[in-house]
Amino acid sequence: MKEIKNILICGAGMMGKNIGYVFASNPSFQVGMYDLYPTDVEAGIRTNTRQLLDKGVITEQELSDRLSRISFTNDIDSDLVKNADLVIEAVFEDMKIKRETFAKLEARCRPDTIFCTNSSVMSPSEISAELKHRERFVGTHFWNPGHLIPLVEVVKSDASSDEVAQTVMEVLRSVGKKPVLCKKDVPGFIANRMQHALWREAISIVENGIADAATVDEAVRYSFGLRLPQLGPMENADMVGTDLTYNIHDYILRDLEDSHEPSPLLKQLRDAGKIGFKTGEGFQKWTPEQVAQSNAELNEYLIRMLYGK
Repeated sequence: MKEIKNILICGAGMMGKNIGYVFASNPSFQVGMYDLYPTDVEAGIRTNTRQLLDKGVITEQELSDRLSRISFTNDIDSDLVKNADLVIEAVFEDMKIKRETFAKLEARCRPDTIFCTNSSVMSPSEISAELKHRERFVGTHFWNPGHLIPLVEVVKSDASSDEVAQTVMEVLRSVGKKPVLCKKDVPGFIANRMQHALWREAISIVENGIADAATVDEAVRYSFGLRLPQLGPMENADMVGTDLTYNIHDYILRDLEDSHEPSPLLKQLRDAGKIGFKTGEGFQKWTPEQVAQSNAELNEYLIRMLYGK
């Protein structure tokens, strides 16, 4: 496996800062962060990790140690860029910007520097299409919040080498992540394909008057949602039996939502400016206090589940 010592995070927004914090957990790594704009990386990381400190998951000393391993630059020609062994790109979800970013990186980094894109939806094959050394490129989809959710999907492009993919998997394991390998570059990778299949059915239930939005969420939270962290769908199918699973699917699948277009109800809400937390109304109405509570409770839940705090 290629030795990795110098990590570069390209893009110092919220996700980039969280990813930098994660990699800085390994004392063997020096983490560089590059962004076009001046960014107070330490302040951002301290804000994002405040709940971890408050809950006693990390100490002030541990946080300070991590921050000491992180450096920031606005200079694309910095040694932080030139000496990178592995780059994680976390810029805007814009194909043109991502391609331009990697073109600039390829002109400055070594030919064996591993390139990773943190895109949640965009094809690694398409992003890397114009690079000279496409074999060293993979997707690394960190889930938000990146410093809490363990999963990272390592997505092979149509040119990624097995060695590069496995190296990235090992690096991610070394910082406490749970990497999974997506063998084919398909829209949505692994987890988002399943998540949005669920969302499609949930929205359809609301649209067809079967239940309201709050009821749909309660049905998930207090049934299969409780066991999902312990019992995944494939293990569950084996638990109940592939024969029973077959019989259930033979009966129900023809009645499930299978539209290949977004729901008309979703389009109606979007066009009316009812886009959720940002406007105070989507499928449900939200006060600023409820929005703040939902965001805080999500992080508290994740910390409790992951760290028992």
